[in-house]
Order: sequence, then C-alpha cells, then structure tokens
Amino acid sequence: MWGVTSSIQLLEHSQDVITVTVGIVLIVVSAVLVISGVAEFVHTLTSVRVLTAASIITAVSSLLDQVLLVLILIEIVHTVVLSLYSHRLVAQPFIVVGLVAVIRKILFDLSEPQLVSTSELALLLAMVAVFVLSLILVSRFEKSAEPGTEP
Repeated sequence: MWGVTSSIQLLEHSQDVITVTVGIVLIVVSAVLVISGVAEFVHTLTSVRVLTAASIITAVSSLLDQVLLVLILIEIVHTVVLSLYSHRLVAQPFIVVGLVAVIRKILFDLSEPQLVSTSELALLLAMVAVFVLSLILVSRFEKSAEPGTEP
C-alpha cells in the first residue's frame, strides 16, 4: 500500500509543478502581449503623418484585440490557481473565458470592413446568452452546494 500512496503523492506533486509552470508561462505571454500591443499602438499613432479617424480606429482595435486576449489568458491563469488550491476543476473561470472570447469575436467581426452574416452574428449572440445563463446557473448551483445553505 505504501507504493500506491507514494505514487499518488508523486503524481499530485508533478501535476502541481506542471500547473505552476503553465501559469508562469501564461503570465509571461500575457506580459509580452501587453507590451507588444502598447508598443504597436504607439508606433502606429506616431508613424502616421496625418492622424485620421480610420488610423486611430485601426490602432485602437488592434490594441483592444491584444487586451482582450490578455484578459482571456489571465482568466486561464486564475483557473490554474483555483485548480491548484482546490485540486478540482472549477467551471466559472472557463465560462468567463468563453464569454470574453465570444465578445472579442463579435467586436472584431463588427469592426471589419466586410459585413458579418446575420446567421453568424445570431450564433455569436446566442453563445453570449448561453454563457451568461451558464454563469448564473453555475453560481446558483455552487451556492446551494455550500455547506450550511439551503437549496
């Protein structure tokens, strides 16, 4: 029996080490994205001879894209931290990541010069509704599952 217990502890420790490593890599990637996004934004605005509304919108859209991607990565890091603390998978951060990703897709589909199909936009909006409903249901379910609370 000692071998099985030791193996389980070794696997759990290894899982924690890998999870921490993934979290650190995600933080580094997020920092690089923020720095490169801001640098690209400043470069775009300073390299244009005449600032036009179109050039500003393009620069802001690109920066917003980077910031939302960083937000997604940070939410994943949050999920990694929660899984380290609880040693179980928590659903809410994944739902938030999905919600931010869909909102990011909507924003950039609408900022493109070509038109977005009605069916694609309807599907994306339906996904937002499903993610929001999922967040509400998961939070209610988790509250009712806490000890000392009534369903």
